[in-house]
Amino acid sequence: MATVLTISASPSPVSKTAAIRQLIDEQLTAQGHRVHALDVHDLPPAALLAADTTHPAIAAAIGLFDRADGLVVATPVFKASYSGLLKTLLDLLPQQALAGKVVLPLATGGTLAHALVIDYALRPVLTTLGATEVVNGHLLLDKFVSIANDRAILAPEAQKAVGEALDQFTGALANRKASIESARG
Repeated sequence: MATVLTISASPSPVSKTAAIRQLIDEQLTAQGHRVHALDVHDLPPAALLAADTTHPAIAAAIGLFDRADGLVVATPVFKASYSGLLKTLLDLLPQQALAGKVVLPLATGGTLAHALVIDYALRPVLTTLGATEVVNGHLLLDKFVSIANDRAILAPEAQKAVGEALDQFTGALANRKASIESARG
């Protein structure tokens, strides 16, 4: 199975974005994938803002990107864009940090208009960082997500959409790993 880095780019430790990331972690783990979770708000703010890639916590986070076969990037939508925390983290990565990786972008937001963030703001950055494949992302509307005991509870339509996005992601991961193994002979 694959190694997957899941990222919550919410500035809040208890949020719909973080809870959805945790739900994704559980589903990927149940499928046999090795999952490493990264909550960007846990990184030291001074080192993150100073782009101090020598700081042990920042270096460890960058190392998680290096070792991952795929990434799930979950972000809240703020002012028609993905979170500033995510932008700050992505800015620390080397230019081709996502080369060879499959990425699933997810966003949480209050209106369907926020879905544009995935294709018009986040996808270009992920592609610029060399992502081999950015699968179709999904916006989860706030009204379809609730939190109970720090766990995401999704309305049926959101469960279906997340399941489909995750299936596409894991299928792309499997295809990527198979083509790597085939190339090795």
